[in-house]
Amino acid sequence: MKQVLSQQEIDSLLNALNTGEINPEEIKEEEEKNKVRAYDFRRPIKLSKEYVNTLYMIFESFAKSASNVLSTMVRNNVNMTLGAVEQISFDEFVHSIPNPTIMGVFHSEPLSGNQIMEINPQFGTQVVELLCGGAKAKEKKGPKKEKFTDIELGIVDDVIRNLLKVFKSAWGEIMELEPMLDNLETNPQLVQSMSPNEPVILISFVVEIFETKSFINICIPYVSFENITDKLSIRSWFDMGKTFEDNRFRDQIAERLVTTDVELKVEMGKTILTVDDFLHLETGDIVQLDMKTDHPMKLYVEDKVHYLVQPGLHKDKMAVQVLQYVEEDVEI
Repeated sequence: MKQVLSQQEIDSLLNALNTGEINPEEIKEEEEKNKVRAYDFRRPIKLSKEYVNTLYMIFESFAKSASNVLSTMVRNNVNMTLGAVEQISFDEFVHSIPNPTIMGVFHSEPLSGNQIMEINPQFGTQVVELLCGGAKAKEKKGPKKEKFTDIELGIVDDVIRNLLKVFKSAWGEIMELEPMLDNLETNPQLVQSMSPNEPVILISFVVEIFETKSFINICIPYVSFENITDKLSIRSWFDMGKTFEDNRFRDQIAERLVTTDVELKVEMGKTILTVDDFLHLETGDIVQLDMKTDHPMKLYVEDKVHYLVQPGLHKDKMAVQVLQYVEEDVEI
């Protein structure tokens, strides 16, 4: 039981507050300092808020691209949005999904461990029906799906493989991944790729088709992030993305530039002729230019002077020899 103060103790306390001997703020801070906070050892906090924010950015991009891929496959509008990014235990994830469901177990080199993509059976059934030419109408509520046939799993297998391509693309700004589907499971209790208490990152997506909402979940164990936490920093992500883009296209741009055709033109000199003189020009006539024969000529690259050259012959053909490179800010 809490201690009950006597009237004398209450008067003494009020007097101390009035005289400033006791500061209420200090009492409050002391209470906060001594407060016991509960800690769940089955659900330790592994990733910082900064890393979780980076995952939000990655999987928001995944959701947008996956919407386009799914819409193209089923030839209907599929809207996929990121729901949440949570840190939970694998046991909590297994008990949060229905049975049966569709779980694609895959690994992504060079990440450690196995990852899981879980497709809600309601959405899986809709996709199978549409891909098999079923009615394109709002799904009616029916009995719970008890089992998926081999044909249905084969169709969903192709859907998951396409989503894994999007998964690879979404991680492209961070690092190059090679996701490979290992197997499909319909019973969550049979997936033994992780221990029950292992911490995982659960990424949940809301999928809407024909005004019916369902879910797709991606479960990634914490061990997959242990060696790449430095790359999940937002600052290093943008710096690395910039470097990655520069290195990725530098060689390609250089190769294209080398094979690009440019117009070269050598100017021997200038003069002014009347139209009458031009009309009466004949073979053997001499036209006087404004440049002396011992002066170098200008070589133009795309209408800009870049070199000084002198004329000559090469294998019985007219040619020029480069004498000097002309800087852009040099007047000639």
